[in-house]
Amino acid sequence: MPSEEVKKRFSIESESSSIENPPKITKTVEVEEEEEDIQFSDEEEEEELQKPQIINNNPRMQRYLVAFEYHGGKFFGSQQQAVRRTVIGALQEAFRRFVGQPVKIISSSRTDAGVHALSNVCHVDVERISKRRPGEVLPPYEPEVVRNAVNHYLLKYEGDVAVVDVRCIPADFHARHRALERTYFYRILSGPEPLSTFERGRAWHVEEELDIVAIQKACRVLVGDHDFSSFRGTGCQAKSPIKTLTELSVTEVASTPYFPSKVERDQANPMEQDPIVSSSTSGIDVTCKVPASIKDKLGGFDAVFGEEFGRRKVHRCYVITARARSFLYHQVRLLVGVLKAAGTGEITTSDVERILNAKTVTATSAMAPAHGLYLGRVKYKLP
Repeated sequence: MPSEEVKKRFSIESESSSIENPPKITKTVEVEEEEEDIQFSDEEEEEELQKPQIINNNPRMQRYLVAFEYHGGKFFGSQQQAVRRTVIGALQEAFRRFVGQPVKIISSSRTDAGVHALSNVCHVDVERISKRRPGEVLPPYEPEVVRNAVNHYLLKYEGDVAVVDVRCIPADFHARHRALERTYFYRILSGPEPLSTFERGRAWHVEEELDIVAIQKACRVLVGDHDFSSFRGTGCQAKSPIKTLTELSVTEVASTPYFPSKVERDQANPMEQDPIVSSSTSGIDVTCKVPASIKDKLGGFDAVFGEEFGRRKVHRCYVITARARSFLYHQVRLLVGVLKAAGTGEITTSDVERILNAKTVTATSAMAPAHGLYLGRVKYKLP
């Protein structure tokens, strides 16, 4: 049971968002078996957009719009499942711990196992009832209180999902139906070197060198209004394969994580001396110099092994951006697979046109893996 301090801080009468000595959360059991063929798309489908919106008419409820990020590596997708650990399941459990009763979360976009999100969005209805006087309804929680409280419990629940923003919205605002546009990013690291430990599960490692100009030409073929049947995964429930791809582009960016070289550090911190730490703000000299004997040893080490010893060779990093109101099932990953093939020279721009016009997924190159895909942003016109 929660401590008295937790009860006080999270009682409905309290406006505080901090928590001390919270109870531990029981983790959802993960099943060690092959993933079932469950049709949860890694891109948005439009099959539900025409369904009537369910409006919450309970005046005691406050609807919140919640933006959240997650690393998809340990999730079996975003949508709630009976046994397996999912993003929405983690969020619902954290909200339940916070408000003391079950909640239903509706997300804007569904993602497959392994897919990440920089900012996915959902809505949730919360009724703030007094725990000291059951039945007494109190004013809604402030958005900042919701964010801090839910993040506290999420941190106890593996810590690979976090709420980044919360806003109060009208009862008829629907996170999925009101979305105007969705942006996905796909990261590719190119180079023969093995992938860094810090990048595994966060990007697609392509050993071949990529021709960015060839990828850009392929993007120009695919952007716009098209029948994307060739980029429609098996099991897609969308009523029409025709989509408007507002943006499809490729950008080379700095490989991350990034740390400054010695030249960059020297340029940013010009010093005549050779200190480790220096401060003159107090008027006291606290400079700490490296002893000459140690410097001689370091110099000899560099002379024998060279300055590049111990440094990992950097991959070239490319980010493909896909932007549209909605996507077909697996559309972004199938698009990336074709763009990668164009970049390695496996196919030409004419081949990309042929694949698009074939209107069958069997004509498409191999689909890109899930772990390089990120849901970047969901755009709304907020009230």
